[in-house]
Amino acid sequence: MSRSDSNSPGQPSVLRLSGIGKRFGSTQALSDVSMEVDGGQAVAVIGENGAGKSTLMKVLAGIVSPDQGTLHLAGKELTWSGPRDAIQAGIALIHQELNLHDNLSVADNLFLGREPSRLGLLDRAELHRQTEIWLQRVGLSVSPDAPVGPLPIASKQLIEIARALSTNARVVIMDEPTSSLSEEESLRLFELIERLRADGVAILYISHRLHEIVRLADRVEVLRDGEHVQTLTKDEINHDAMVRAMVGRDLAKRSGADKNTTEGHPEPRLVVTGLRVGSREAPPVDLQVRGGEVVALVGLVGAGRTEIVETIFGVRDRFGGTIEVDGRPLRGNVREAIDAGMVLVPEDRKRTGLLIESSVGDNATLVSMVREGMFRKRKQERATAADLIRRLRVKTASQEIEIASLSGGNQQKVAFAKWLAGDVKVLMLDEPTRGVDIGAKSEIYEVIDELAGQGIAVLVVSSEMEEVFAIADRVVVIADGRVAGEIPRSELTEEAIMQMAVSKAE
Repeated sequence: MSRSDSNSPGQPSVLRLSGIGKRFGSTQALSDVSMEVDGGQAVAVIGENGAGKSTLMKVLAGIVSPDQGTLHLAGKELTWSGPRDAIQAGIALIHQELNLHDNLSVADNLFLGREPSRLGLLDRAELHRQTEIWLQRVGLSVSPDAPVGPLPIASKQLIEIARALSTNARVVIMDEPTSSLSEEESLRLFELIERLRADGVAILYISHRLHEIVRLADRVEVLRDGEHVQTLTKDEINHDAMVRAMVGRDLAKRSGADKNTTEGHPEPRLVVTGLRVGSREAPPVDLQVRGGEVVALVGLVGAGRTEIVETIFGVRDRFGGTIEVDGRPLRGNVREAIDAGMVLVPEDRKRTGLLIESSVGDNATLVSMVREGMFRKRKQERATAADLIRRLRVKTASQEIEIASLSGGNQQKVAFAKWLAGDVKVLMLDEPTRGVDIGAKSEIYEVIDELAGQGIAVLVVSSEMEEVFAIADRVVVIADGRVAGEIPRSELTEEAIMQMAVSKAE
C-alpha cells in the first residue's frame, strides 16, 4: 500500500503496519494488512461490520496479538504484552464499546492505573486538577467526583475520549467516537482533532458516518473481509466512492418515493395519551402510531426521546397518562407490554440489549425461549436462530459462538433480530443503527420497511437525519420532554425539524 502525502509534509512516518494477519479459530479476521500514518495526518479506516477494522485497532492497541506481521512506531519495531505497553509507546485507543467502570468516579476512570501520587500516596487534589483540564478540553461539564454509572451515554463517550487523550499519545485511534454525541459535541471533537493534528499527532479514524470522513480524512483505507482492498486519496474521497469500495457495489438510493404515506393506514395500534415521564409535573406526551407506519422521534440530545419510549415500554415508572396497544390498556410493566405485542430494542446493546456472554443463537432466540417457559426445544431454537441470522445477514462463523466476539454492527443485528420471532404489533427502536455500517443500515431499513408492510407500528428514536429521511413516514419532534410538533413526510426538512427542536414551551 502506498503512502499518500500528508498535510504536514515535514512530519516523519509515525506508524507503519506491515503484513498484519490474525485468525480466530476458523475465521481469518485480518490477512496481510499494511498501512502507514504520518504525524499530523488523519487517516480513515472504513469497511462493513466484520471487515476487520476493530480487530486491526485492537492489534495496534495491544489488546490482540497478531499472528504475523510487524508494527513500527517512529522507526522502532514494537512488541508488547498488553495495552499498557501500547499506551507507554504512545498509542491510545478510544473504544467504540464503552469501557468504563460504572462504580467509579469520572476522575478514577480517567486516570485508572495512572493516578498521580505524592510521597507514595494518591494525590487527590492533583487528580481532580488534571481531570478538570481534560474534561474541559473535550467540552464535558461534569464533576470529577460524579459516579460514571448514572451519566448518559454521550457523557460516557466524552470521558472515553478524554481518557485516551490524557495519555499524550503520538497516535490516537478513534473507533466510532461520535456514535453517541450530539451535533454540537461532534463539532467540538472535530476542532479537537484539528488541534491534535497541528501538534503532530497521527489520527486513525473509524466511522460509519461518511460525511465525517469527507470532512476530516487526508486518506481513506478500505478493508473488506479482513483484507485491504483500496486506498482513496484526498481528492477521491466522496460518499459514493466509499460505499462502492466498502460493499463492492452501489447501494440502491432511498428517497421519499420509496416510502409510504399515512394515507390508507388503518387505525392506530399504539395510542399514548397524557403520558407523564419522570414526574407528575412533566409535560403530557400524546402520540399515535398506525399499523404499517414508521414514526421517528427526533430532537436534540437530552430532549427526552429515550425516556419516552422506555416509559411506554414499562422500563421507567409512569407518572400519569394512558398507553394502549390495539385498544388494550397497559398498566406499565415490561412483561405486560411484551404480552401485548410491544417490544423495544434499546440504544445500549451491550448493557441492556444482549446477554453479552451468551451465544449468538441463544441471544437470537431469547424472546422465544422466555415464552416457552421451562421446556426448551433445542432443534426448533437452532432453526429459528439460523433463519434470523440469514434474514438479517449476521456475519458469524456459527450461532454457537459467544456474541461478544461479533463486531458491534452484527451484535446490533442480533439485538434487533431476537424480537422478530414473536408476534410483534408495536416495534420501538432506540438508535437502531448506532455503530452499524452503511451496508448493514440499508439491510436494517429494508427489514423495518418489511415489518411495517406487515402492519406493525414502528416507533424509532434516531439522531441521524439521513436515517430519519430514509425510513420515516412521519416525524414527531421532542423538545424538553414535550411534543413540540409533528411533520408529515411531504413537509419534512431539516430546517423544519430544527425549528421545532429548539422551540420553547408556551
